Amino acid sequence: MLMRRLATAAAAAFLALGGLAVPAQAQTGDPSFNLVNRSNRTIYEAYASPSSDSNWGQDRLGNNTVPAGRSFVVRLPQGECMYDVRVVYDRAGGPSEERRNLNLCNVTDLPFDGRQAQQGGGAQPPQAQQRPPASAGPSGNPSFNLVNQGRQTVMQVFASLATDQNWGPDRLGADTVAPGAVYAVRLPEGPCMYDIRFVYDSGQPQERRNVNLCEVTNVTVPLQ
Repeated sequence: MLMRRLATAAAAAFLALGGLAVPAQAQTGDPSFNLVNRSNRTIYEAYASPSSDSNWGQDRLGNNTVPAGRSFVVRLPQGECMYDVRVVYDRAGGPSEERRNLNLCNVTDLPFDGRQAQQGGGAQPPQAQQRPPASAGPSGNPSFNLVNQGRQTVMQVFASLATDQNWGPDRLGADTVAPGAVYAVRLPEGPCMYDIRFVYDSGQPQERRNVNLCEVTNVTVPLQ
């Protein structure tokens, strides 16, 4: 009887405290959506990456475009729901428009009307900490499109400030850039002068030093 009373008292205390705390989990589901072009321009590129990712990843349109008034189904893997979406109008490297922190699992149609399009096509990572301007040299947005016009797949991309002593992280993450593909490399606003390094599937690297990426929209490989 005593043990039963103790158990009952413990259960009451447990319920009074709200029970066992269960860690909150991010919503998961199917983030695929229908990209609707309500602008008077053609959408040439579309990017969708998890809001926690620092890279835009691959162009989700591939070889397709979305003319004015048309739509395109963007297929995304089951799982994370919170995404950033970016479209590029008119041409590769043209004006871009972005939406941040969207719960795509609750979205069927995602319209873009071009009203908030910004010239230049570059973009900085979601929630990125802005770097302070360097003491010398130009500053701006060093993000660029990697255009692979070679016959080899680009396996790794490194871009670090020309003043840094190491290459830092692979900007592709788990992605690769196949021949003929375009990949948006996102870099934080700030200094413009970068060293860049590309590693191909053959293991051969190519490097270019002291590049003013704020004056560059597309970087074409193989480097000449």
